[in-house]
Amino acid sequence: MIQLDEKVYFYLLGIIPVIFVFFVLLQVWKKRTQRRFAEPLLLKRLTPDRSNFKASLKLLLFLLGLTFLTLGLVNPKIGTKLETVKREGVDIVFAVDVSKSMLAEDIAPNRLEKAKRLVSEIINQLASDRIGIIAYAGQAFPQLPITTDYGAAKMFLQGMNTDMLTSQGTAIDQAIDLAATYYNDAEQTNRVLFIISDGEDHSEGSVIEAVEKAVEEGIRVYTIGVGKTKGAPIPLKRNGVVESLKKDAQGEVVITKLNEVVLEEIADEGNGTYINGDNTAEAVDFIKEELLQMDKKEFEAKQFAEFKDQFQWFLAIGLLCLFLDIFVLDKKTQWLRKLNLFNEKEIT
Repeated sequence: MIQLDEKVYFYLLGIIPVIFVFFVLLQVWKKRTQRRFAEPLLLKRLTPDRSNFKASLKLLLFLLGLTFLTLGLVNPKIGTKLETVKREGVDIVFAVDVSKSMLAEDIAPNRLEKAKRLVSEIINQLASDRIGIIAYAGQAFPQLPITTDYGAAKMFLQGMNTDMLTSQGTAIDQAIDLAATYYNDAEQTNRVLFIISDGEDHSEGSVIEAVEKAVEEGIRVYTIGVGKTKGAPIPLKRNGVVESLKKDAQGEVVITKLNEVVLEEIADEGNGTYINGDNTAEAVDFIKEELLQMDKKEFEAKQFAEFKDQFQWFLAIGLLCLFLDIFVLDKKTQWLRKLNLFNEKEIT
């Protein structure tokens, strides 16, 4: 397992192609200048010790030295041992609404991006809880199973969009039923489901029945509302440009509204709380306090430990390359002239 401490230093590698281009231009200029000064044969006689490859060798050593010094600044670390550690936490599943109504821009930048930001901020406040992610629209889709890998959770979260599910609508009951399959630890007493949605429900089944079934399995259901109750149209974009607004079968512009009544009813039946996600900081703080009050279950998790710094090796190689670059001269050395490795014939 490799860990990088200071990734920002990778930007220093951008100077390497600049140096290379400058070197090529310099060599072209030197050759043109030398040709104006004397014929190639005469120039070789005037400068018999001039090497044709030493300049390129010096550049290679310098660029290698710069590369390894940069890697040293990044400070790669290697996890040398896989340990099983004890952790305490709650199993949390986030069910994120990815239906087209989540494209409404009554809350900046739009409802879906707001929902993703809320989930990301909640994850930032977690310490050792296990989390899973579900995407749902007309049907529910497992996005990420229960895990302690918060980095992977954020990666999957950012990839969620309204085009990932072909079946449109808002089947909250299916999301709840799917979430119930996520909690595979029979000993976990605290199971939490967060439904992040605008509350528009087009499911054919009964949401309340799904919630009651979830409660029987020990799941507490919280709902987070995103959007405004006054509603907004759904923009249809291509390459970030609004082409039109979503219309119904009669050709009327569809206005989607935050349905807090449905979300409050789900939360009440699920022994949870409805949270208005308009203010991200307040919503996250409330959720953090709720989770802190829950009993934590101890479980085992494997993780790499004893990360050891490796920067010294890169710095040593980098300094060696720069040291060699200083002592490599542009002219031929006697032993190389005798070996004639590069077929640089003597001019007599």
